Amino acid sequence: MTNIQTCDFNFLIAIKSGQWFVLIKILRLSVRFLTYSFDSFFQLPDRFKFAPEMEAYVDAFLNSCDDPERQLAVMIGFSTLTNQGYPVVPSIWRVVRHLQPVALQKYIDWLKDMFLRPDLSCCLDFSTSRQKQNPENVNKTQHKIARLRKWIIHRLMSIIESPVKKEEDLVMDISRFCFFHAFFETKKKTSQIPETNALLSEPLDEQAHSLAANYFFGLLQTLNTLSVLGDTAEAAALREKHVHGVTADGKLWIFLLVEYANELLSSEKYVKAVKPFTKDQREAWERTLQSVKNLQKKENKADSAKIFAFQQFLLLMAIHLFKNPSETMDLLSDLLNCTERAFSKEPKKKKTENTEPGWVEVIVEILLSLLAQPSLLIRRISKSVFGRICPNLTKKGLQLILDVLDPYQDQDEESAVVVMEESDKKSAQDTDDEESEDSSEEDDTEEENDSGDEEKDEEVDEDFRSQLMNVLKAQNVLGEDESDEDLDDEAMMALDKNISALFAEQQKRIQAKKDERDRIRKEKILRRDFKIKVLDLIEVFLSKQPENPLVFDIIEPLLQVIEQCMSSDSDKQEVDFLQKTALIFTNSLCRAKQYCKKVEALQDDLHAFVERLVKKACKHTDSSVALYYFSASLYLLKVLKGSVSDKSPAPVSVPKKQKNAIPQACQVSSTGCLDVERVTAVYQEALTQFLTKRNSALTSSMFLDLFTRFPIMCKPLVDTLVKSITAGARQHQQAQACLLLQKVLPLCELKLSMTEEEWEELIRESISQVSETLKMVDEFRVKAEKEKVARSLELLNFLLKTVTQQKLPVELMELDKVLVALNQQEGIGKSARLDSLYWNAMRWLNHTKPKKEKAANKPVQAAEPLKRKKKGFLPETKKSKNRKKGVQENGVAPGGRKDGEPAAPEGQALGAGSPEQKQGPVPGSKKHKNRNRGVRENGVAAAGSKGGAVNGDAVADKKKKKRNRKRKGDAGNEAEQVPAAKKAKGSASQETPQKQGKAKKKRKEKKAPALQE
Repeated sequence: MTNIQTCDFNFLIAIKSGQWFVLIKILRLSVRFLTYSFDSFFQLPDRFKFAPEMEAYVDAFLNSCDDPERQLAVMIGFSTLTNQGYPVVPSIWRVVRHLQPVALQKYIDWLKDMFLRPDLSCCLDFSTSRQKQNPENVNKTQHKIARLRKWIIHRLMSIIESPVKKEEDLVMDISRFCFFHAFFETKKKTSQIPETNALLSEPLDEQAHSLAANYFFGLLQTLNTLSVLGDTAEAAALREKHVHGVTADGKLWIFLLVEYANELLSSEKYVKAVKPFTKDQREAWERTLQSVKNLQKKENKADSAKIFAFQQFLLLMAIHLFKNPSETMDLLSDLLNCTERAFSKEPKKKKTENTEPGWVEVIVEILLSLLAQPSLLIRRISKSVFGRICPNLTKKGLQLILDVLDPYQDQDEESAVVVMEESDKKSAQDTDDEESEDSSEEDDTEEENDSGDEEKDEEVDEDFRSQLMNVLKAQNVLGEDESDEDLDDEAMMALDKNISALFAEQQKRIQAKKDERDRIRKEKILRRDFKIKVLDLIEVFLSKQPENPLVFDIIEPLLQVIEQCMSSDSDKQEVDFLQKTALIFTNSLCRAKQYCKKVEALQDDLHAFVERLVKKACKHTDSSVALYYFSASLYLLKVLKGSVSDKSPAPVSVPKKQKNAIPQACQVSSTGCLDVERVTAVYQEALTQFLTKRNSALTSSMFLDLFTRFPIMCKPLVDTLVKSITAGARQHQQAQACLLLQKVLPLCELKLSMTEEEWEELIRESISQVSETLKMVDEFRVKAEKEKVARSLELLNFLLKTVTQQKLPVELMELDKVLVALNQQEGIGKSARLDSLYWNAMRWLNHTKPKKEKAANKPVQAAEPLKRKKKGFLPETKKSKNRKKGVQENGVAPGGRKDGEPAAPEGQALGAGSPEQKQGPVPGSKKHKNRNRGVRENGVAAAGSKGGAVNGDAVADKKKKKRNRKRKGDAGNEAEQVPAAKKAKGSASQETPQKQGKAKKKRKEKKAPALQE
């Protein structure tokens, strides 16, 4: 860390007007980062992640700087900040997108030069405290160089991925550099091969070559998805077509690299391969190049996709000869033979039992074998190739793919994996983590066998116990008459040796069983991952060839996969496999807008297929699985109904006036190849089972989808719905029948397919059935009963609306009586939904909902004082007297007095009352009532009140004091007797209680004679 001050930051020259403060922030943050954050920062999980604020500063500087030299200085300066040779800036750094073309080219040249001749002296290298404690790798220069080269290769590859503006020459230059140093070495310089002009200062070892090879195939994946570069009109046209993986002149990037590889193989004088080809491999290489050239000469536009697919496939296999020559040779040989057969001009021979498989089957087998490899490049190219050859796919080729997905083929293998621990549900990539956790938690090998393993190895434990008993008996240890003293030291040593050997063998057996379980688990994970990749081919076929009759062969295998996954383990990989299968089945198959239109030759098989699918849906106990079977049957219905016959009748000429009159009637009558009677019998049986069987896996949404998508099925099945309103197994089934009938009746196709008499009879029968089901309603305690009544009323509202609007001659007297009787039930008024539906139906019968009378106010007001009286402060002696006194008009009992004075009138102020009234709030009094009578809450009388005296306050005070002296004689209560003047706050005079009481009596006496008269 002492070299920080003497370190030469080359990017200091980037300071200029308007940008110097950015660089100062970068430098300050860099030094602070170096000085304080190394030990703590590099112990975090993201320890090699560059500080985001530093990246923001560098990004802002490069975006605002137009000088290539200054941009280059900043990039080099940060690329030389290393931790044991590995730069701390990420290899995929987004700031590269701001570099000028000149700066980008110079930066790439600097990276290549650092790869060839690593100069660690120009790097600011550091080590954390933890790394210093492990001195094995700190002082090794080779270790630092390997880490630096690893970062540089990835850095070069990421530049091609970045959105920076680049030319094709720059991309090809990086690709040639990576390929050369991955598979070749320089023997002698030559101007024909620029990569040989600079020799390596430190040669690459086998590990470095393997690492560079892996990065190169990642680069191939980038080139395969790279959009067309350049500003020419040809490049723009290719970009509009979304073409990827080619140059502006239409050549594949992988083809250019194969040509470069062939040039290197032909220059054995100057370069040598890291893994030289054998004679057979070299012949296969030459043969592959010749096949590609022959394919490029073909100009048949009809086979253009097929030609492109074979070119791409051959080039991929050829380039893989450098990585795995032994594994690639067999596949490449089969592919070359298949290419010759696919484009041969010989007439096709008649198929016999001993004929060789077709070229499509061979391609499918090769693709399946390649998908087993863990390579994203191979997976994507395989999908691309299969998408181009799937128009030529045969039934045998498709069956090869479906056999991989068959869940019953590997049932025996998976049965050994069923008994597993719940913790063993991770992927194969986490195997090392599991082993490390096991080693840290279990130090002794004897403790590795947990309770679950002991239960599985009960028989083995019995054998081990018997062997141990035999060993002990052999040494007479278990003898009843002998003691331990009879054994000498040699015998004890022999006994210990035998026991230890026995336990070692037992431990080996336990470990072998554990390894076997791990192997089976890993195989299951790989097998499941392979099936997920194979699903890509199914998805490609369904999207590229939706009108191919082979689509029908995919339905049952996918359904078997879904059914098997539903009943198997629920680990993450299994769930992903199930979700992907279900999405492909639903979106790419059942909901496909395009489908096979010519199925006249297959109509019998398809009708039998529909029957089989519906019956399986009825037999299932799981509704989610039954839904997929039912959806598949609806897909086949769509195919049969929309099929076009080769011998279709000529269209009948319809007058212009009638064309717009019955457009939907024509749609109803068009059934294609669909046998309505045969299909109706199947769905009628399913509908009857749904409405009469208690535990049915079918749901109302399935039949609702059937009626909505295929209105032609409404008329044959509507009678079953009407009868099930009363004949349903339970209230739930009866409610579902009402729901389905309510959705079916508004369909225009149903009415168009019936005569007026049939339509009237249908409405009449529906109303009769609803009346019958409402008669059976006794109580609303059960939720299902409420649901049934609600669905019945909803259906009844539609029926009554139809009768009224269409003026159908339907008798409604019986229904009126049923509805009136239904209103007598207690629970119908408690539910707002039922009450609303009921009176909506009654309105169609000219009944109006009675208005509810408002409740009287006096009982409510009389009950209120009891609640408020609890909060008062009246003494117990006063409460008994107050009950005996008169009640005011508002129902409130005022505080009583000893002298028998009458209660204060309503208009009296609260503050001017007796002490009993002051000690607590007046029960039952309301603020708005006092306002109506002209009195405020503070006891001030209204200005217009009669009988008020000017000196009323003084008289009231004197009487209050006298009563208090007689009752209590305590001076301490004077604090509670607030003068009326303070509460009145200078307001108008108040009436005394005596005068108010006399005035009230006079008014009552005047009213009495008037009432008598």
